[in-house]
Amino acid sequence: MNPTAPATDRPRTATGPLLPAGRGPLSAAVLTALRAPAPAPELASPAVAHAAGAADPWGEDLQLALYVLYELHYRGFADIQGEREWDPDLLRLRGLLEARMLDALVDELTGAPTTVDEAFGPLLEEPVDLSGSLSRFLETHGELWQLREYAALRSLYHLKEADPHAWVIPRLTGRAKAAMVAIEYDEFGAGRAERVHARLFADLMTDLGLDPSYGRYLECAPAPLLATVNLMSLLGLHRARRGALVGHFAWVEVTSSPGSRRLARAMRRCGAGPAAEHFYAEHVEADAVHEQVVRHEVIGGLLAAEPGLEADIAFGCAATDLLEDRLGAYLRTRWTAGRSALRARLPEG
Repeated sequence: MNPTAPATDRPRTATGPLLPAGRGPLSAAVLTALRAPAPAPELASPAVAHAAGAADPWGEDLQLALYVLYELHYRGFADIQGEREWDPDLLRLRGLLEARMLDALVDELTGAPTTVDEAFGPLLEEPVDLSGSLSRFLETHGELWQLREYAALRSLYHLKEADPHAWVIPRLTGRAKAAMVAIEYDEFGAGRAERVHARLFADLMTDLGLDPSYGRYLECAPAPLLATVNLMSLLGLHRARRGALVGHFAWVEVTSSPGSRRLARAMRRCGAGPAAEHFYAEHVEADAVHEQVVRHEVIGGLLAAEPGLEADIAFGCAATDLLEDRLGAYLRTRWTAGRSALRARLPEG
């Protein structure tokens, strides 16, 4: 191959997951543009801009379009040129979709806490009433088929666990950076490939009879799940959102240990397998330590260096709480009615 050939003349790769089917005009336009051999300036048309501004911010169409555009910054898709990651037309549309989602979040979080103590205080104590907890539902009532669905959905994040949060590292300094790197080092296996948390989740999927291939279950994932993954990608890709990403990361670490304990019990009760149980048991211990480090060193260090970011940190926490609650309510509603929560049923394990 001629190394000086234009990017559009280079052969495509066959790595990465397959592109999904569209779920509306916006996602269809993105997928059509990606399958084309060259940039697609039609994405910059007034009609597309109007559709982006009028789209349901939590609907299947917008959330899938955003997910696909974000995935270009992770591992991409099979047969899609890597250079498309920086296609200006795709980036312009992504900005419009992000603005739509952020505006909706701001509207829904009017009156939410604006200080770190107010945002995280309620999360530091185990609630007396766990009736709304998804992990509690799975611990006490979950069936194996529901655990399989849960794992398939969560794989869209856990197979790239900690990757979105790594984007914040070069945007931090001092205590916050050192502490963030220490936590991420644990997330990435502390130098041992077999202990990388994404690898542990792949082993969990194998125990559950699922395909651990990266991105395999994108077609199955409904909008409430896509929104939870899109939020961390949105915050991670923008330096201006570094405070909110730290808030998101802190929410995950603060809430992970008790939730993981319940999920480990659910896996054990349903006979999911040793690797399935181990993934969550690992997070009970690791995230109990991470919680202290993220609150006192990552958040504390960031606020010492940039006190003006406190409201952003609180926003990231509140936004994560909102979208995780929405996902939990969606899953419980489907499952208590005896219905699948997926857009396509899983094969038998």
